[in-house]
Amino acid sequence: MVRASDKDKTTHFGYRQVPKFEKPKLVAGVFHSVATKYDLMNDLMSLGAHRLWKRFTIQQSNVREGHRVLDVAGGTGDLARLFAPRVGTEGRVIIADINDSMLSVGRARLADSGIVGNVEFVQADAENLPFADDYFDCITIAFGLRNVTHMERALSSMYRTLKVGGRMLVLEFSHPTRPGLSKIYDAYSFSVLPLLGRLVAKDEASYRYLAESIRRHPKQNALKTMMTAAGFSNVDYFNLSGGIVALHKAYKL
Repeated sequence: MVRASDKDKTTHFGYRQVPKFEKPKLVAGVFHSVATKYDLMNDLMSLGAHRLWKRFTIQQSNVREGHRVLDVAGGTGDLARLFAPRVGTEGRVIIADINDSMLSVGRARLADSGIVGNVEFVQADAENLPFADDYFDCITIAFGLRNVTHMERALSSMYRTLKVGGRMLVLEFSHPTRPGLSKIYDAYSFSVLPLLGRLVAKDEASYRYLAESIRRHPKQNALKTMMTAAGFSNVDYFNLSGGIVALHKAYKL
């Protein structure tokens, strides 16, 4: 359903301006295309570093036995695979993703790993999560926020469903802070990533979009301000790998 407020407005899809109502369909096309190669491409693109970034996120979550965890845009289940043993049989991990292709890959992947029983898959829009208020002990979103059309709506939806005292963690590509790193990172992003996309995923255009979407994502302090505006408290962030990635941590108080 297209909101009346979106009919005549545009937003960015990478470096292109597109009508707001078209962006979800375009983003869906990207992830339908790359779903089966998504995990392999993550390893190749980050040289395996994404696994360290995600483990750091888990460490910062303070998730323990019996907790309810929501992983938004959780797709292929990387974080859920690490959360499941922590919450135990009394806890619950819900992977919410708008893209059914990513969810299908995630279901198969976790089942192959023997992770069943305390993990649930829900096809849902981050901007309008179908969960009760004050329900989750922890909510995460890893490398998904920049693909949302209305980030402020997604943050507000996650805030609503988080328990008072709960933690919110946003892991996302960000903006390098080390001197000289930006030029190297740009060269890598716009030369190597599309080439890997073409050779491995057979989709150069999608990985060019993903590189462009990173550049359009708010800088660290701007995202901190957005999270505060959504209601979160004690918002802080960690720069990882020189700011190539940032983990924002916040609370609902």
